[in-house]
Amino acid sequence: MKLPPIGQLGPFIALLIACAIFGATTERFLTGENFSLILQQVMVVGVIAIGQTLIILTAGIDLSCGMVMALGSIVMTKFAADLGMPAPLAILCGIGVTALFGLANGLLVTRIKLPPFIVTLGTLNIAFAITQLYSNAQTVTEVPAMMTWLGNTFSLAGTNVAFGTVLMILLYLGTWFWLRETAAGRHVYAVGNNPEATRLVGIPTDRVLLGVYVLAGVFYGIASLLAVSRTGVGDPNAGQTENLDAITAVVLGGTSLFGGRGVILGTLIGAVVVGVLRNGLTLMGVSSVYQVLITGILVILAVAIDQLSRKGGR
Repeated sequence: MKLPPIGQLGPFIALLIACAIFGATTERFLTGENFSLILQQVMVVGVIAIGQTLIILTAGIDLSCGMVMALGSIVMTKFAADLGMPAPLAILCGIGVTALFGLANGLLVTRIKLPPFIVTLGTLNIAFAITQLYSNAQTVTEVPAMMTWLGNTFSLAGTNVAFGTVLMILLYLGTWFWLRETAAGRHVYAVGNNPEATRLVGIPTDRVLLGVYVLAGVFYGIASLLAVSRTGVGDPNAGQTENLDAITAVVLGGTSLFGGRGVILGTLIGAVVVGVLRNGLTLMGVSSVYQVLITGILVILAVAIDQLSRKGGR
């Protein structure tokens, strides 16, 4: 029986090793409440990382995802708090804004043929400036209860589980099915693997790319709602590190930065690995500086393994 490639097994092995180490060194780690807390801590980055995975599968990258998420959270909370807009409509407006940023990124990449790195670096700064200007750099506190509902919990086997965690998992399962079982999902892989060959067989590569960027923007909007649900406020200073955290989750999850290879469920494992490392090291009393150091080393190792596997496959 043929085993999955090491790029797919790696995230699971890393997660198991981390859990074994922290479980042996800290008594509080291997508890249902702690694992529920870890999932709550990673659910915002986890949903952002879905969109980031789709873009990286097409051999692109999105540096703006964190700040676009922050802008979406400010739009939906201020529309509800300042304009008195019904919460469902305000939420849709926030997601609409993030989708528009995705559309702008996609148009610049597909129509003007600008590199995704440069495009999203620019829109990162634009989203940051709009967020600060529109919010006057002030946190929005009068948030409707409907916007924080996903932060509520329910009991499962004696453990409190957040509704936002369930939504994150469902989004991953839905995206996995779409990528694996539909023609549109397989086109995403094809564009990332060889865009010229994909175009020659009749697949509209620009349309696929544009759709991926817009869909990623929608995921950033959903992450905006999760951020509001978790904190209970619209924070204009949020999202400043989520872009790097999302890329870290994607890379640790086994998705190739060169495009065309990866499993979306691996990104979920990658996000959980980062959450487990930070949680376990915190329980051990390790400084946050060392947490960043270890995460950086893991990212380099993950990319090195991907590079070696690519060379080995030639």
